[in-house]
Amino acid sequence: MTDLATPPKTYTPTPVRSRFALGNRERNLITKVIAYLVLILGAIVMIVPFFWMVSTSLKDSTSIFILPPEWIPLQPTLKNYEEAWDVAMLPRGFVNSTFIAVTSTIGEVFASMLAGFAFARMRFPGRNALFGILLVTMMIPGVVMLVPSFILFTQLGWVNTWSPLIIPVLFGTPFAVFLSRQYFATLPADLEDAAKVDGANYFQTFLFVFLPLARPIMATLFVLGFIARWNDFIGPLIYLRSTELYPIPLLLARLNSLYEQNWTLLMAGATLALLPILFLFFLLQRYFVESVALTGIKG
Repeated sequence: MTDLATPPKTYTPTPVRSRFALGNRERNLITKVIAYLVLILGAIVMIVPFFWMVSTSLKDSTSIFILPPEWIPLQPTLKNYEEAWDVAMLPRGFVNSTFIAVTSTIGEVFASMLAGFAFARMRFPGRNALFGILLVTMMIPGVVMLVPSFILFTQLGWVNTWSPLIIPVLFGTPFAVFLSRQYFATLPADLEDAAKVDGANYFQTFLFVFLPLARPIMATLFVLGFIARWNDFIGPLIYLRSTELYPIPLLLARLNSLYEQNWTLLMAGATLALLPILFLFFLLQRYFVESVALTGIKG
């Protein structure tokens, strides 16, 4: 006997999957393959100029413009490195560039992280307005400030010294302050509360609690700042007059004269100048990648 209170069962047809339809696994695999192909293509585009630079540095002057080009020199030579090392005074350039880059970058990192900590953890009137003004300064092109800066540093008597290249950066840079603020904003408030319970002031909290946890962002800021100072060409060109004070970019530029372009020496010198940056990046690569994953997503 059929129960009249029980609703009749309805038949739901099972969807038939087309043999051409893709499942989640297939779609994920295709997405990964496309992503890896794009990354490999981008890596090739980035690596080719560096490979050509090293290849040119190992050739003689008669083999540069051969068609078809020789990607791998048939008779590689190291005389270009020896000549560039002596003619361009690279030992002196390495000392000058290292001093400028290291001293200015250390000051930039510490001052920027101190300001970033204040913007992230301290409460004071006008904090958001000041941080907004800081972000606005990031939109001002650097070339706009060249003439006023040159007039100011000339009146201070800093021309033909390293002071214009080091001292202004010691007070921090807007981008470094922004990146530091983003990092410190991600740290839990319990750390700050525990430091207050122990009687620490804001500076002690920054120095002994937050700064030891900020190794990834410190490494990132140091790498970015060091590369910027190491490769700086406009600043030394404007303020320096004596050859003894020249960093590597200006010494490499002296290899090319008005009537001759010595590409082999220039490529050899550029390859040597690139080695410290590569060593620094590979040394701090782990912290660099970690900081990218932790910053920029929390306001």
